[in-house]
Amino acid sequence: DFLSVIQMRPDQPADSGILEWVAFASNAFNTLVPFYAEVTTTPDYLSNPTAEVSTDNFYWASRMIAAMADAAYAKTSIYIERYRLAVGSKAHALIIKGDKAQQAAGTPEEKEKIREEINEEMAAMLKKETGNTLNKVLFELSSSMKNAFSRSDA
Repeated sequence: DFLSVIQMRPDQPADSGILEWVAFASNAFNTLVPFYAEVTTTPDYLSNPTAEVSTDNFYWASRMIAAMADAAYAKTSIYIERYRLAVGSKAHALIIKGDKAQQAAGTPEEKEKIREEINEEMAAMLKKETGNTLNKVLFELSSSMKNAFSRSDA
């Protein structure tokens, strides 16, 4: 349940020319998000998913969205579409911001620090958009609950 796309950008300097776009869970319900590759740290939201389900990790939040959206596709597909568009447009804006900041930076260390900061901003934006989408999908699914059972269901 992991998708990774490497984007090589020959119009950028070598140290910032590679982006890794990642997505977790079912491709029908996830979103690709870019991160600078030439860094030494990975934002917490994307790294080290544990066996414990948590919305504090992109892996688990993506799986929850996918499982719920799959169960109520007709009612939730609009939220997935909006999620993809929001993450995509905000991600592109952050990459442009990072590219410009790196052009103004002097040393390789300063450039790496900028890439890591942009990756952290990207993860924060992603966490916010993912949480927002999870909230909407969960609300839609819980609104159609029956809240009843028959003894024959046991």
